[in-house]
Amino acid sequence: MLKQRFLVLPLLTFKRTYTSNMSRISDVVFKDHRELQDYYNKIKVAKDTDTAIRWQNQFVWELARHSVAEEIVVYPKFQKYLGDVGKSLAEKDRNEHQIVKDYLYKFQSLSPGQTEYIPTIDALMSNLQKHIEEEETEDFPQLESKLLADESKEMAQSFERTKTLVPTQSHPSAPNKPPFETVVGLLSAPLDKLQDLMKRWP
Repeated sequence: MLKQRFLVLPLLTFKRTYTSNMSRISDVVFKDHRELQDYYNKIKVAKDTDTAIRWQNQFVWELARHSVAEEIVVYPKFQKYLGDVGKSLAEKDRNEHQIVKDYLYKFQSLSPGQTEYIPTIDALMSNLQKHIEEEETEDFPQLESKLLADESKEMAQSFERTKTLVPTQSHPSAPNKPPFETVVGLLSAPLDKLQDLMKRWP
């Protein structure tokens, strides 16, 4: 039911985000990281198939949106504020995202009873955790050091808005660089959201 509330009442989500204490872009991105880890843990300890499916849907929904929002909102800012260093960071992060998207695409079509289910989510998380560690210890500290407080807050708000518009499933063949990622994302998102209405959620 959580997902349907987000889909039907996105403006309430914006208001809650903007009035929170997380005013920096790194705050909202790192919060997503913690939530993804939590969803992964819940998949791993699920006692029954129904529970595993619900948390699988939650995990896919969040990671798909998070990844595309970073590519649209954050990575272009690396190059803008960090120059050639930022360009290299963005390219590295996009390449790492591609690996994660490929795993996510496979995982979103698997059922808990299949032998590949746990190995796939484990491989996905192994790559994602490495990516998260690099972002949190290297990439975002460098970006935040160049941003004014208002700029970081504006990016955080743009990131949250973008997450409501982008696909909610993995589409690894879609472009991951602007402006094409935005166009493809806007075309894919409505179908994904219709499918979301038919899924089971935590």
